Amino acid sequence: MIKRSILIATSVAASTPALAHTGHDAVSGVLAGFVHPLTGVDHVLAMVSVGLFAALLGGRALWAVPASFVGMMLIGGMIGFAGIEVPAVEIGIAVSVIILGAIVSLGWSWSVGAAMALVGIFAVFHGYAHGVEIPSGVGAVLYSLGFTLANVMLHGLGVAFGTITARQAHAGRLAGAAVAAAGIVLLIG
Repeated sequence: MIKRSILIATSVAASTPALAHTGHDAVSGVLAGFVHPLTGVDHVLAMVSVGLFAALLGGRALWAVPASFVGMMLIGGMIGFAGIEVPAVEIGIAVSVIILGAIVSLGWSWSVGAAMALVGIFAVFHGYAHGVEIPSGVGAVLYSLGFTLANVMLHGLGVAFGTITARQAHAGRLAGAAVAAAGIVLLIG
């Protein structure tokens, strides 16, 4: 089932719409938004790490932590789209990858509320980056729908991987360490 889900998600991300028919602006707006988070390793690592973190905590964190990220990401996207300056966005994104990876790697237990607050702060940076990079001629609502769907999919992959590896704590911790190391490389580079 996991393999099929990954195959379907990859196929959807890699496919392009036939733009010979009317109404393609809606499709291209959603597609542009969907592809955007998938083209940056920093975004992919952070989104998957949010899912891993949620799986580490279990229970209601499985939906509450990713939902907090998505909600605050949309607020960050509105801030970016509105042209309001947020300082150190790229540093905030890299730091989010490092910290989320470290939390998963170390297996730290958090209250659901604290986890939601932490990922919510990071989400503002990620959402802002999405908001300022909306291509001209693409509607903000459709673009936002696309990047929201991609982020939910990546959170789901993280939750699935974290749930599958829960019995093998070393696998999840190793994944977290790899994410944190990648975040350090992103921060330095």
